[in-house]
Amino acid sequence: MRIFDPTQWRFLLAPLAVLMVFAATAPNPAPAQTNYPNRPVRLVVPFAAGGVADTTARIVADKLAEKLGQRFYVENQPGAGGITAARTALGAAADGYTLIMLTNGTAVSVSLFEKLPFDPVKDFTPVSSLGFFDFAFVTSASSGFKTLAKFVAAAKAKPGALNVGTINVGSTQNLSAELFKTSANIDFTLVPFRGNHEAEVALLQGSLSLVIDSYSILQGNIDDGKLRALASSGAVRSESTPELPTVQESGVSGYDVVSWNALFARSGTPPEIIRTLNAALQDILGDPETKKKFLALGIEAKAGTPKAIEDRLKSDIVKWRAVTEKAKIPKQ
Repeated sequence: MRIFDPTQWRFLLAPLAVLMVFAATAPNPAPAQTNYPNRPVRLVVPFAAGGVADTTARIVADKLAEKLGQRFYVENQPGAGGITAARTALGAAADGYTLIMLTNGTAVSVSLFEKLPFDPVKDFTPVSSLGFFDFAFVTSASSGFKTLAKFVAAAKAKPGALNVGTINVGSTQNLSAELFKTSANIDFTLVPFRGNHEAEVALLQGSLSLVIDSYSILQGNIDDGKLRALASSGAVRSESTPELPTVQESGVSGYDVVSWNALFARSGTPPEIIRTLNAALQDILGDPETKKKFLALGIEAKAGTPKAIEDRLKSDIVKWRAVTEKAKIPKQ
């Protein structure tokens, strides 16, 4: 029978000691999130395919794919208040593989619904803004209004006599018109339409004095000389229409409406993923080619910090709540 020599322990323990030292001094393995993305990423858009928001999202998705080496694909989930899209995004894991586009319309929806089934501030984490755009105040080329100041003067002379068209009640365009009323201290008849085209036709036919909508939607008839753009809604002139004076320049002090699109993730998404996406968007949206594509849609491409777009979302919620309450718009 073989007898075990106790001195042999030192030969067994020596390799183990080396392994323990190596394990103690080796760097910790990087968390899985640093490999993000390692599979396709879904971008949920709360609008139907083909619109400006959808086109913007697809440009960004393609550029993110080029930048980060994985497919980013758009999934359209239209629905009132962005509820359908929000539910889809909130039903996914907080791992950065399902993102969502939120807009100024999201901020408006908070005050339009009796109880919105999601909280855009608490339920989502901001990544970055994507773009900003103004609304245009447009009249028929055959009207007597050469400037917005002349329209304001006419509205003051005959309260309620002029008709102003926008898309449906509660849209940002519609609330922009309500804000215009109070900011300019005038009264006019606000006529809501189901779609942009219907409002544009009514303007061309002379049953409206003014339409407030995206410049890109009305641009064809503006370029053809059938419509005349009077002003843009932002506090400063837009890069897409630098020749167009602002509403403030036209004599309405303090008027400022700028729409925006932004990228958000579900709350709880690891901060390193937010940083990866934000850094990529800073490069993408600063690229002259991307800026040109956005400007063709009437949008100024602009990335920002997560805090900047979160602050904008919060301030717009407060701003539009005040407008909807003053206009006595019923909640859904």
